Amino acid sequence: MDDRDDAGHREPGADLIAELRAGLPDRALVADPDVAASYAHDQASLCAAGRPAAVVLAESVEQVQHVMRVASRLRVPVVPQGARTGLSGGANAVDGCIVLSLVRMDRIVEIDPVDRVAVVEPGVVNADLSKAAAAFGLTYPPDPSSWETCTIGGNIGTGAGGLCCVKYGVTAEYVLGLDVVLADGELLRTGRRTAKGVAGYDLTRLFVGAEGTLGVVVRAVLALRPTPPPALVLAAQFGSTAEVGRAVADITAAGHTPSLMELMDGTTVRAVNALANMGLPEHTEALLLIALDTPDPRAELAAIGELCTAAGAFEVLAADDAEESAMFLTARRLALPALERLGSSMIDDVAVPRSRLAAMLDGVAGIAAAHDTVIGMCAHAGDGNTHPIVIFDAADAAATERARAAFDAIMELGLELGGTITGEHGVGSLKRDWLARELGPVGVRAHQAVKAAFDPLGILNPGKVVAP
Repeated sequence: MDDRDDAGHREPGADLIAELRAGLPDRALVADPDVAASYAHDQASLCAAGRPAAVVLAESVEQVQHVMRVASRLRVPVVPQGARTGLSGGANAVDGCIVLSLVRMDRIVEIDPVDRVAVVEPGVVNADLSKAAAAFGLTYPPDPSSWETCTIGGNIGTGAGGLCCVKYGVTAEYVLGLDVVLADGELLRTGRRTAKGVAGYDLTRLFVGAEGTLGVVVRAVLALRPTPPPALVLAAQFGSTAEVGRAVADITAAGHTPSLMELMDGTTVRAVNALANMGLPEHTEALLLIALDTPDPRAELAAIGELCTAAGAFEVLAADDAEESAMFLTARRLALPALERLGSSMIDDVAVPRSRLAAMLDGVAGIAAAHDTVIGMCAHAGDGNTHPIVIFDAADAAATERARAAFDAIMELGLELGGTITGEHGVGSLKRDWLARELGPVGVRAHQAVKAAFDPLGILNPGKVVAP
């Protein structure tokens, strides 16, 4: 009996497993449904995930090409994955798909201290690259909060940022070239490893932030920078959001370029106190952490401290050394674990102009009150990238509905303030409809045209980023 559908395509199933197995070692293929189901989703709460037909733990470019050729021939969707630390459902499986995990492709192929580049496979963990570069007196600046577990491929897929973006920029600014396996299994090389290069369309940037919907990144050439001096940190505490917003604006307007400028609202500060007994004042409405990594930062930190005091800070403390600075930053790194202890969480990722930061903080507080929902706020204040964290009881249907409504209201507020629905976490499935609103009809059609050019069968990470 011929197992073909009405269009003449062979139905996936046993044929899919057999064809995958023909080009893969046994250790690379997971066909057991229960084991495969454990790869179904990333860390985004309440994002739907399907059941994969198979999981491939690829170890080479050739294996990735084999997977894509089989998938193209059988018209089977493929969901590329890294460490699954994402927060937008971008790595979530769809029913009957092949999950293509790149975590075993984890070689640092080369670090060149003269050209200041690293050549890496997508499964390299961000922190491992940083440690390897440090041996050459170099650093890879993008540093997502999950840097000790997230992979470079995932960072490229989402266009990840991090704490130090205010001075050093985001992932896209460090990706010089890529090797990408396309939907039909062909290998495309983009970009360069030279310091400059403008030949042709910038296809490299096109793949950064595409979340695996246009191709599968299998190698990257990344720019490195000289390791900066250890940073010193200043902590300023404010009694109102208006004051901290004024401080951020004044620091930027005065020409200061901190290596880090992080903000935590009062809800988050109190949650951190409850978790780790940090001794932060319970009446704080905003804690601002500012770091400088210049050769002699003390005088500039003092000037920044004066700006914070003038803006209304009731306490300003500057660290004496790198060890004390690390202690100051502990509160920021504990923010998400502290809030997660309060219940289930939905983490928003709205970026607004720095000048509208106080309006964003006030607006989120109003949304929390209107929806009877706890929302803690962290922010990369230096670049306006806010992370409102909606806390709720997932077992309570009414609370879950209020949380979803609050999440949507936050994104609407961000757009109203001239911002964007995501600064670094990506769109995934969580924000696909909101992306259409941000882009507008012409922008959506342009995205669909690009998708069709690279993936005419629509098999690469379907349902993510932009609607078909």
